[in-house]
Amino acid sequence: MRIGVLFVGKLEDAGFNALGLAGALAARESGLDVVILDGIPYELAAMQAAMRRALPDLGGLVFVGGQGDAALPPVATEFPQKRFAVVQGHVCGANVASYDVLQEQSAFLAGHLAARTTKTGTVAHLSGHRVRPGLKGRAAFVAGVRHAAPDVRVLTGFCGSQDDNGVTRRWASAEIAEGADVLFTMLNGGRQGAIDACAAAGVRQIGNVLDWCAIRPDVFLASAEARIDLCISHAIEAMVAGRQPPDVRRFGLADGAYVTLRLAADVPASLAAEIADLKRAVAAGDVVIPTDYAGPEFALEPSHA
Repeated sequence: MRIGVLFVGKLEDAGFNALGLAGALAARESGLDVVILDGIPYELAAMQAAMRRALPDLGGLVFVGGQGDAALPPVATEFPQKRFAVVQGHVCGANVASYDVLQEQSAFLAGHLAARTTKTGTVAHLSGHRVRPGLKGRAAFVAGVRHAAPDVRVLTGFCGSQDDNGVTRRWASAEIAEGADVLFTMLNGGRQGAIDACAAAGVRQIGNVLDWCAIRPDVFLASAEARIDLCISHAIEAMVAGRQPPDVRRFGLADGAYVTLRLAADVPASLAAEIADLKRAVAAGDVVIPTDYAGPEFALEPSHA
């Protein structure tokens, strides 16, 4: 059975797609017939057209990213004999499965850490697209801040691009100018812009997906890892085996390596122990993490746009 794995945007993005590619390639290396479909624009018509072009030669398709929640179901209806899955998805159907790595759990831990670390009393969140996983991650980060220190101010914004370094640097710089000294970023190829803004201002950043503490220890305070590579490998193997979960299959802190908050070496031991205790509480279900946020949003002033 040949499986297509579809990625929206840049494949080598030092983030979500790059890690997802590793999972798809791992499945291929295990002997499965996996085809990579990449470079698809973040446009509904383009995503659906790419699926329709590829499906005649595929037995199934795995869509990587929350964009698949809107793009995939109509196509799955047109091809009822094919199997489909969305990684970081929330849609299920007769021939559609969804898998979700609970990056909101590590985002919650990131918010707690940011609130316990800030010296200015202001922290920030920055992401690109308003897809469901990103919205859940933002809500969880804010909740983590509130859990640790209700009086800490949180700036939160979606800049409209996961990959444009010019855009992300302007937004990160603007949040820093508003007093944020810890930034939580949920970005892909555009993370370098935020890194440059933090390095120039001497403030710390918390990344996501990869272990950014190992990549830029001078900038990163922590990284909210979400191992979608493991999830993609699982989704492909399940599809080939004919297994389809009836509901969204979720992977979190309780499932081993899928989710964690990786800490920088300079995080004090007492604070690291506090985070470890909170991890255990989240994994056990003792902490309820909200998935929606209805508070104010940060916007660029004309001088920063």
